[in-house]
Amino acid sequence: MVSQPPQDDYDEKSARQKEIDAWLPITSSRNAKWWYSAFHNVTAMVGAGVLGLPYAMSQLGWGPGITVMVLSWIITLYTLWQMVEMHEMVPGKRFDRYHELGQHAFGEKLGLYIVVPQQLIVEIGVCIVYMVTGGKSLKKFHDLVCDDCKPIKLTYFIMIFASVHFVLSHLPNFNSISGVSLAAAVMSLSYSTIAWAASASKGVQEDVEYGYKAKSTAGTVFNFFSGLGDVAFAYAGHNVVLEIQATIPSTPEKPSKGPMWKGVIVAYIVVALCYFPVAFVGYYIFGNGVDDNILMSLKKPAWLIATANMFVVIHVIGSYQIYAMPVFDMMETLLVKKLNFRPTTILRFCVRNFYVAVTMFLGMTFPFFGGLLAFFGGFAFAPTTYFLPCIIWLAIYKPRKYGLSWWANWVCIVFGIFLMVLSPIGGLRTIVIQAKEYKFYS
Repeated sequence: MVSQPPQDDYDEKSARQKEIDAWLPITSSRNAKWWYSAFHNVTAMVGAGVLGLPYAMSQLGWGPGITVMVLSWIITLYTLWQMVEMHEMVPGKRFDRYHELGQHAFGEKLGLYIVVPQQLIVEIGVCIVYMVTGGKSLKKFHDLVCDDCKPIKLTYFIMIFASVHFVLSHLPNFNSISGVSLAAAVMSLSYSTIAWAASASKGVQEDVEYGYKAKSTAGTVFNFFSGLGDVAFAYAGHNVVLEIQATIPSTPEKPSKGPMWKGVIVAYIVVALCYFPVAFVGYYIFGNGVDDNILMSLKKPAWLIATANMFVVIHVIGSYQIYAMPVFDMMETLLVKKLNFRPTTILRFCVRNFYVAVTMFLGMTFPFFGGLLAFFGGFAFAPTTYFLPCIIWLAIYKPRKYGLSWWANWVCIVFGIFLMVLSPIGGLRTIVIQAKEYKFYS
């Protein structure tokens, strides 16, 4: 005879569980509209990576560059659709977090081990890179607006950028940062438009070259790998997509996937309007002489480039918050559920300030922007964006062997593994080369 746990104990547990869920950032608010999904996805996806796309094109060349860009857009839209579908595939249950979906597919322990490390690398990696980007764009803005001022170290600009997050990080959940996210989404479209329109008005440069820049075959190959990583980094929104969908209300008659998918389509149209013109126009105008951030190649008109840099700063403020929110959720879940801390404001204050301080410190220590993009892009973005959703789909739905769904998923998996293996090699080489001339906290 198995003894049943007393009903009172069970009620107490479920009451505590409800209290914790109402406090955690991902599950505390479920009243988002479809357009929240649109601008959260734009903010998550169109990051500073878009400004590195002309440089990625210069490393890939016209043919491979256009192919990789278009293929990535199609594949990541397909895998994003899969994730939106899988959010509520078990009736009466929602997979509010990426790792919960992984645990359903691979088992409690294995699912955590597969998904959480990759998701954390992506989210913390993005936050560090955005610390650097925010600092660099602030420095560029300062140098353009005040060209006779005394130069200020990049380190200080990263600290100024971080100071905003010591305040914004205390917004409790996704819905509370929707205003910041909307501003960020508008900015991303604005600075992308400035980047390609200012390039186009400049006209093709006199000594423009489209051949590969590296003199040796090895250099060309490594640069090609690095370019693949830059493209992978640009399509990174999948890591927060289930968490965004968790904020949308859902009933059996009107599941959340309807409004979520509507938002995703709008977001992907904006992504195409940002990515393709910036990448192709930027490369066409500057050729292989383009900087790893297109705004650095555009020196004039100074006021326009200063404005674009300020737009980048506002955008990465919103993006940082979108990527930090799931990390806050993981840290707070661990402390409250596993270590039995009380869910209090003081706990949240300490956890979030600690996280912002760590990402600021790492950003100040390692600001090799281009290399970091390629390294993180291949290492963690490719799996979570290009092929992990496909593996989960195959594991759960088991589509007919050699059918359309089976082939589509395997093509994405092969393409994603190809990106994951090759791009960190190029990125690591770039970091090693740049690190030779690098002084700490310069």
